[in-house]
Amino acid sequence: MEALNAWWAGLTTLNHGFYIAALFFSAFFLWQLIMAVIGLGAGDTVLDSAADHSWEHDSPADAHDTMFVFKLLSIRSLIAFATLFSWAGALYIDHGIPVSTALTYALIWGLAAMVVVSLLMHLLRRMTETGNMQIDSCLGSTGSVHLDIPVEGMGEIRVACSGVMTHFRARTAGGKPLKAGAEARVVKVLGPNIVEVVAVSPIEGKDNSK
Repeated sequence: MEALNAWWAGLTTLNHGFYIAALFFSAFFLWQLIMAVIGLGAGDTVLDSAADHSWEHDSPADAHDTMFVFKLLSIRSLIAFATLFSWAGALYIDHGIPVSTALTYALIWGLAAMVVVSLLMHLLRRMTETGNMQIDSCLGSTGSVHLDIPVEGMGEIRVACSGVMTHFRARTAGGKPLKAGAEARVVKVLGPNIVEVVAVSPIEGKDNSK
């Protein structure tokens, strides 16, 4: 503990600021990461809605550039920039690198972190959009109830989606129960893995089989 106190006392005021900022932004970045993993950080940008409105009034080329800028300035990418910038500045100065050079290196590390996080978030968003497109393709398809769908509850349906038999959580329109093995048609997408279905009557089933 004494060695730590001596090390801290030997640092400059500027380096104190860098280390404090590094610890603060590291904790903030870790919190954001945990929120994203457990699904509570879906709204990753504070500027997304503003970007969407501005995009509607721009030309396609301008809109693309605008969306790229807003994605680059997302909350997580800015936190990543601040985290690596702070740590790099603190460590470079701590190792005797001149302040101007240390700040330049720290800026490069921060910008690299911002770009990497922005690209990762873009890829995750594309993966989510692809998943939504796939589930949309099963609208109107008929499948079989895999797990009982109770009254006002959730069950499971097995249905062809993009040519592949897939299982989705399902509830029935109107809250009517459906037993496992019953035929049902997908009428609405409620979420990334949740659909709303209606029972297929015997007459309707015969007509679909012709």
